[in-house]
This record gives sequence, C-alpha cells and structure tokens, in this order.
Amino acid sequence: MYNLLYALAAGIAVAAAVTLFGFAVWAGIIPGFIAFAALYIVLARRTAGKVQKLLEEAQKELQVQPANQRDQKARVEKAIKILESGLAYRRQQFLLAPELHAQIAMIKYATKDLDGAQVHFAQANPRNYMARAMQAALYYQRKDYEKMKAAFEDATKVGKKEAIVFAAYAWCLQQLKDNEAAQKVLARGVEANPSDEKLKAALTAIQNGKKLKMKAFEPMWWQFGLENPPLPYAGGRQVRWERR
Repeated sequence: MYNLLYALAAGIAVAAAVTLFGFAVWAGIIPGFIAFAALYIVLARRTAGKVQKLLEEAQKELQVQPANQRDQKARVEKAIKILESGLAYRRQQFLLAPELHAQIAMIKYATKDLDGAQVHFAQANPRNYMARAMQAALYYQRKDYEKMKAAFEDATKVGKKEAIVFAAYAWCLQQLKDNEAAQKVLARGVEANPSDEKLKAALTAIQNGKKLKMKAFEPMWWQFGLENPPLPYAGGRQVRWERR
C-alpha cells in the first residue's frame, strides 16, 4: 500500500508542478500519470526483489537433506522465520502478505503442522491454487467435506492447467465413494488439458470402475500427505514454490 501511496503522491506533485508553470490543469495529467506509474513500478520491483531473496533463502534451508529429524525440524523452523520476516513489508505492497502466508502454510502442512497450516491458509492468497488445494486436503483429513469441495473448486478454477489439482480432488471424492463426482472432476480436467495423458488415464480408470492410482502424479502427490510415500520421500517432502 505504501508503494502505491508514494507513487500517487509523486504523480500529484508532478501534475501540480506543471500547473505552477502556467499550464492548464489537464496538461499535468499525462506527466503526472507517467511519474506515478514509473515510481510505482520501481518501488514494487524493489520490494519484490527483497521478498524474492527471502524466498530463495528459505528454499535453500528446505532443500538441504537433514541429518536427522531434529535437524529437519530446525531447518523448517528457520525457513518459516525467514518467510515471516518478509511480513514486515506487508504494508508496502498489495498481496505480498497473502502470498507469504500461502508459502508458510504449505510448509507447515507438508511437515504435518496442520493447525499452524490452517492459520496461514486462512490468510493466504486465494489465487495460489496449490495452497488452496492443500487446504482442501486438510479439510478432507478433518472430515469437513463441504469446505474440502469448495476449496478444491477454487483451486481447479485458478489452476485449471495443473493436473495434480484435478487428480487430488478426484482421489478425495473417490475415497468418499462418490465416483460419479470424481469422474466429472477428471472430465473437467481433461477438457482443460486435452493433451494430458495422465488425466486421461485417470479418467479412464474411474470410468472402468478402478481405483485411482496416483503414481503418475508423483512426487507432487506426496505434498498432499494423503498417502504414505515410499521410503526415499519419507525423510522430508519438498514444497513447490508458487509465485502469483
């Protein structure tokens, strides 16, 4: 918000300066707008650059193979603290805080801190479809199926090109014995992604009355925490960073 206010103030100042030189008020509109737009872009990019560095630092912590569970916990906590430090910029730029909350929520969810994840999911950017899909998976685990469906619907609308979102939604519906709804979800996914063979295979499986297998969607599938991963993944799931 501050970036916008500073830029707006600069634009008004330029427009006012033009009138002081004897020009008509309307003559100051174009230079005022140019000043506003230019400064806003500069300030927004500067803030984004600072936050991007924090994202990279946090990701480095998560990518290191931990020596043990204690080390893993320490690295996760450090990564979260790094991202939380970025919230100091929340008043400078629109949608910055919701995106950071989305990233924190996904880390907490992936490390089984479901209560902590839900706090941040509630403040997350609704256009981050992976965060919204993981929130849906959390609702599934807590047997709040109406909220699960609502969250997955949001995720599939925004992330309609992401096959895993449709597949995860269909998997949950099949677990709830609603094969018809699962089939419709996959059909929508295939319609949005006509060349995606994984979605086509999943749809065919359900149409033939078979159980939906998620192997084709690994390793992304393990981030949802709905099935136990094989041993190589058990040491720590990776979070895929989505910028919106």
